[in-house]
Amino acid sequence: MNAQPLRIALAGNPNCGKTALFNLLTGSRQKVANYSGVTIERKEGRFLTPSGRILQILDLPGAYSLDTVSLDESITRDVLKGEHPGEIPPDLVVCVVDATNLRLHLRFVLEVKRLGRPVMVALNMMDVARRRGICIDVAQLSRRLGVPVVETVAVKRDGAHALAASMDGPLPVVALLPGDEVDLHAQVRDLLASSVVMPRSTARLDDNLDRWALHPVLGMAILVTVMFLVFQAVYSVGKPMSDAITDGFGVLGAHLATWLPAGPLQGIVVDGLCGGLGTVLGFLPEILALFFFIIVLEESGYLPRAAFLLDRVMVSVGLTGRSFIPLLSSFACAIPGIMGSRSITDRRERLATILVAPLMTCSARLPVYTLLIGAFIPTHELFGTFNLQGMVLFLLYFSGIAGAMLVSWILKRIHPDKSEHALMMELPSYRLPKVRDVAIGLYGRSMIFLKRLTGIILVLTILMWALASFPAPPVGATGPAIDYSFAGYMGRALVYLFAPIGFNWQMSLALIPAFAARETAVSALATVYAVASELSLGPALASHITLASALSLMAWFAYAPQCMSTMAIIKRETDSWRNAAIWFGYSFVIAYVASFITYQIASALL
Repeated sequence: MNAQPLRIALAGNPNCGKTALFNLLTGSRQKVANYSGVTIERKEGRFLTPSGRILQILDLPGAYSLDTVSLDESITRDVLKGEHPGEIPPDLVVCVVDATNLRLHLRFVLEVKRLGRPVMVALNMMDVARRRGICIDVAQLSRRLGVPVVETVAVKRDGAHALAASMDGPLPVVALLPGDEVDLHAQVRDLLASSVVMPRSTARLDDNLDRWALHPVLGMAILVTVMFLVFQAVYSVGKPMSDAITDGFGVLGAHLATWLPAGPLQGIVVDGLCGGLGTVLGFLPEILALFFFIIVLEESGYLPRAAFLLDRVMVSVGLTGRSFIPLLSSFACAIPGIMGSRSITDRRERLATILVAPLMTCSARLPVYTLLIGAFIPTHELFGTFNLQGMVLFLLYFSGIAGAMLVSWILKRIHPDKSEHALMMELPSYRLPKVRDVAIGLYGRSMIFLKRLTGIILVLTILMWALASFPAPPVGATGPAIDYSFAGYMGRALVYLFAPIGFNWQMSLALIPAFAARETAVSALATVYAVASELSLGPALASHITLASALSLMAWFAYAPQCMSTMAIIKRETDSWRNAAIWFGYSFVIAYVASFITYQIASALL
């Protein structure tokens, strides 16, 4: 067995399957850190070849070119050139290319080849290429490129065997072929002409669909309709399952209350865990329903077209279509959305994207929304088809988008940018999403949610139960026990600040743990009302607060800066506490003003 690992760098364009190939090769034998001096994530793992050779594999950030225009691409360029501080130059560069889109990806291969390092090409997604009738003469392509070319299918268990066997042998020697210094686009055209046969039917299908999807009027109508139907489906599909889980924890809590002796143990298990944590867990089906549709839209190739379609709208508020994907990622969580802004080359646009990304309605807000919608919005049907509750959910998501556009427009006025930033992006072919890919995505999201649930949410739920249960009421007390607890005193102190927007002391108190994790607002309310009332959370809320207060709380959560992790990531990505403070300040002001207006109008009309 070789003592010194061979360093392999996986490089390629975004969306080429490079990370999937890295995961296939390294499995669980990988670690995640940051590159020295920057906050860009680096993944490194080990792979053992059939002969016993140890390969140290590095997954480089996706790059379209070594002529860098973004921070991600500069990292890839410096590592490949051996110029990045603290990084050992790779012994072999494996260029991962999408076999269905060689016109774009081969240009990057030619750039890497010019570096003079040993290079190998992994022709990925070959199964998809064959299904589309794309014929690639691999041997001819290898001869014309002057480097080994190996077929891979990163989504199949045995899809990297040929690549592993190739890396087990001697390193390839790269020789510059005649014409390597001429125009790269001309070289790519020659390579495609000699090695690839593309069926016209595939391109014709994409063109026909794009006539509708990218039409400036019809395309926008299709996009709005798709998103509207998604949120209708989220509530219609997820709500019954959420109710079943919540009811199940209610039954479990009732049984445990009869089995456990009265005292702190019964309180923490029944009120804290079943009442608080169980309520939050009940919203997992709705969260997964939302991510199911997002993953399907992404895997189908529609989302890049939505970004292209929205470019003109986003330019009017100081952004471009480049910001669409980071902002869309923020519907899951603002943190990956903010990190995804690294691909934006313009500094002003990147900062604007970072500052408005938290206004997108992340999945942590969904439990709050569905709780309040279920408790206060009737289940009426509109036009005989649409659900009023789903309509309200759609409007809440839309309000976050509208708020982000408004803030971005204001930032554009404060710091105008007169330069032009033409949007150039890859539009992949349409494809049917694979069940396995969708399942893996949903599994990853559910694990993230459950880890938060058994981590910070569990801790905060138990803490909230303790604050609501101690100290015991004094002898002769006539009010509810919670009024004499730490939670009661804290809530009544906060209510002076939040009374103008319609919050009672229980609602005000729930905002404290929500700053650590938004979902804990639900568990906090569930814990407080479980301690103070025999009703389940929905009826308890409906009996203690008005519809105007509920609408005000929805408006608050649409804009409020209730996530300390988001503040930390803004500081890290911009290297400025000032920017983090700006985000917190403007979010708080917008949330308070929106809640105040909502409460006053609702109180007057309802």
